Amino acid sequence: MDTSVLVQTFIAVFVLADAVGNIPVVLVLTKGMTPEERNQVIDKAIIVAIAVLLLFAFAGQVILNYLEISMGSLRIAGGLLLLLIALQMLRGQLTTPILEEGRDVAITPLALPLLAGPGTLTTVMLLMSKSPSPHLGVVLGIVVAMFVSWLILRLANRINHWIGAEGEVIITQLFGFLLAALAVEIGSTGVQELFLR
Repeated sequence: MDTSVLVQTFIAVFVLADAVGNIPVVLVLTKGMTPEERNQVIDKAIIVAIAVLLLFAFAGQVILNYLEISMGSLRIAGGLLLLLIALQMLRGQLTTPILEEGRDVAITPLALPLLAGPGTLTTVMLLMSKSPSPHLGVVLGIVVAMFVSWLILRLANRINHWIGAEGEVIITQLFGFLLAALAVEIGSTGVQELFLR
């Protein structure tokens, strides 16, 4: 096993997943849930993210080629998805758990595109094709990075206890704005890839 590939994969996936930065988003999206329900959402999001990253590591390019989807299109779709969530946050529509509205936030937007976004998917595909036999290193790098991200996201319950109800409102508005900016950034990168090459 190539340890340099393992380390590269771990660093890339951990940084791009940005578990620390996603804690406030987790708190907003799971507003009104009990700590146990929030932990279940986090567990499911990490499992889905690992599954998607492994799928893309081994078959990502084949899937995208078969469906004739470019990474630019993937970025634009991810950006639009995040923008919709951000607008809900800014308009104060995320006051009840989204699970009760028939949508599972563990899958979107937590697993996709926050934890396993276009950048992370592209990175694991590139690392997989980088050397003749990097498979084990890439797989272990993904799993370890997601495990550390899971540990960090589990701190969301403690942080929620510290900030209280007023802090929640402030965080919702602030991170709604920042999430909208991130969505535009992801989408604009996709537009550049598609139209300004």
